Amino acid sequence: MNSGRAPRRRPGRRPRAILPVTAVVAALTLSACTSGGKSGGGGDTNFVTNAGGISTAAVADRRPINKIAGETLEGEQLDVADLKGKVVVLNVWGSWCPPCRAEAPHFAKVAKETEAEGVAFVGINTRDPNKGPAIAFEKDYGVAYPSLYDPTGKLIVNGFPKGSLNPQSIPSTIVLDRQGKIAARSLMALNEEKLRKMIDPLIAEK
Repeated sequence: MNSGRAPRRRPGRRPRAILPVTAVVAALTLSACTSGGKSGGGGDTNFVTNAGGISTAAVADRRPINKIAGETLEGEQLDVADLKGKVVVLNVWGSWCPPCRAEAPHFAKVAKETEAEGVAFVGINTRDPNKGPAIAFEKDYGVAYPSLYDPTGKLIVNGFPKGSLNPQSIPSTIVLDRQGKIAARSLMALNEEKLRKMIDPLIAEK
C-alpha cells in the first residue's frame, strides 16, 4: 500500500547534478581576466619562466598544438595548421576583459610591424556570447588580424596538449615556432616590449 510518503534518501548521499555541456566546458576553461597564472602546463615540464612572466620551451621540448580551426568573427574559415612556416602568435581574449583592452593596441601595432618578417597573428575570442561586441572591439583598437570565435572555450580546451605551455588565463598569449610547435607563453597582458621579447627570438630561428 502506498503511504504517500516520498522515499527516504540514505544519509550522506546527495542527488547528482547534471551540468549542461556549456557549463562543463566553461569550468574546464580559464580563470577570467587574470594578470598571472601557473608557470607550467601540468605534469613533468622543462619550461623556463623569466622575471617578466614569459615561459619558454627549448626546441627539443616543444610540442605541436592540436587542431585549432573554425569560424572567425568575420565568418570565414581558418585553420592554424595552414600557417605552418610562419611564427604564429595566438592571443586568447574577450571584449569584456580590461587587460585585453589594455594590450590590444600593442598587438595591433606589432602585428603590422612583423608581418613582413613572417609572423602571423590569430586571436581566439572567448566568452563573448555573440560576435557584436568582439567585432566592435577589433574596430576600436585597430585589430586587423583574424580571430577565431570560441564562445564556450572548446578550441582552448582541446587545442593545446596536456603538459604543454597552454593558456590558463584571459588574456593568454601562445607563440608557435615555424614548425607549428609551442615555444613561448605569457599569462598576462603584454605591452609592445614584452611581446617582441616573445617573438623576436623565434623570428631569428632558422
